[in-house]
Amino acid sequence: MEKNSPIYRDYVEILKRELVPAMGCTEPIAIAYCAAKARAVLGCLPDKVIVAASGNIIKNVKSVIVPNTGGRKGIEAAAAIGIVAGDEEAGLEVIARAKEEDKAKLADYLSRTAINVELALTENVLDIHVQVSNGEDTAEVHIVNEHTNIVRIVRNGEILLAKEIVNVVDDGKPDYEFLTIKDIYDFAMTCDLNDVREILDRQIAYNTAIAAEGLKNDYGANIGKTLLKAYGHDVRIRARAKAAAGSDARMGGCELPVVINSGSGNQGMTVSLPVIEYAGEVGADRETLYRALLLSNLVTLHEKEGIGRLSAYCGAISAGVGAGAGIAFLCGGDYKMIVHTIVNALAITSGIVCDGAKASCAAKIAAAVDAGILGFEMYRNGQQFYDGEGLVRKGVENTIRNISRLGRIGMKETDKEIISMMIGK
Repeated sequence: MEKNSPIYRDYVEILKRELVPAMGCTEPIAIAYCAAKARAVLGCLPDKVIVAASGNIIKNVKSVIVPNTGGRKGIEAAAAIGIVAGDEEAGLEVIARAKEEDKAKLADYLSRTAINVELALTENVLDIHVQVSNGEDTAEVHIVNEHTNIVRIVRNGEILLAKEIVNVVDDGKPDYEFLTIKDIYDFAMTCDLNDVREILDRQIAYNTAIAAEGLKNDYGANIGKTLLKAYGHDVRIRARAKAAAGSDARMGGCELPVVINSGSGNQGMTVSLPVIEYAGEVGADRETLYRALLLSNLVTLHEKEGIGRLSAYCGAISAGVGAGAGIAFLCGGDYKMIVHTIVNALAITSGIVCDGAKASCAAKIAAAVDAGILGFEMYRNGQQFYDGEGLVRKGVENTIRNISRLGRIGMKETDKEIISMMIGK
């Protein structure tokens, strides 16, 4: 791929936008960010807070531990830590550098402050609206579509910011429609690694560190440890265990940051940690690892673009498919093998539902990575799924389109039922 082509520039920009650090599960962190921004606009500590959030935000915050909160879960904890200890200029790292003296104020603030949570009446899947007040002063901040995309800021009735809510968040957003498996492969094989080295080095360092933490200490259901204890230390098990252990720690409130993919830390770990583990196993050099990570990250972003940021379709499945593509390349696979790995893997686990961020995400990640590896091993052993078998269609893009339709349209009612059950309706 020509370095000066629009597609090349867009691919680099997509990686820069998507592979960013975040501390804690991204949905509660988005609430913390929105609340921190609202507090800053208000100019003082609010004594009343209202958080209105879309159903997918509620389900992804309900059961996950929020970092720096002393093990607390839920929207109230996320909003409160953003208010008392958040840096409103830090985006998804809003509470990453919270001071101990500020964190110490959390329990008292929660005990004396009314924080009301409401289900937002919205068609937007990702929608957070925080209203705060102190005496006669009020402020509100509204986030839509992406975790840090503020579309409205109001103080004492004066509109300080108002952006049109559209599918494309801003004019500078690269064109994700350029993403195809053929072009992703071409880009990964020819990319000037100096353009992406810093991004990928950060992904390797951050995500490896949290996986090690998950295997070392007690988090969640300890899926990573369980895999190694039950099944041994073959690379296929280690690849699943590392990704699961990172999720164990992240869902368990670990305060280490991760580099995300498609707005999700779990997806960021799933696309990278199995690939890193396989690279060590096969003795791949750093350049080869970079190219494998380019494949895994961009394949996942391509799948997720059609499904959407949040849905009833478990995002770890898309990331496991991406990891399978990266692993296929590390094991000597060419374009044809990578294509068949993607199709096989999609056929194996598509349909696993997302019922919010929580400890069991680590187990779903293990299953997703297993499917990615099996998709590769199938084709390496002369086996594949064929056109017309279920959702599989001839041509990798056609299969991806079917899966996108399933997640975005077919599972819309499923998503509503999941949310209703989780909030007790």
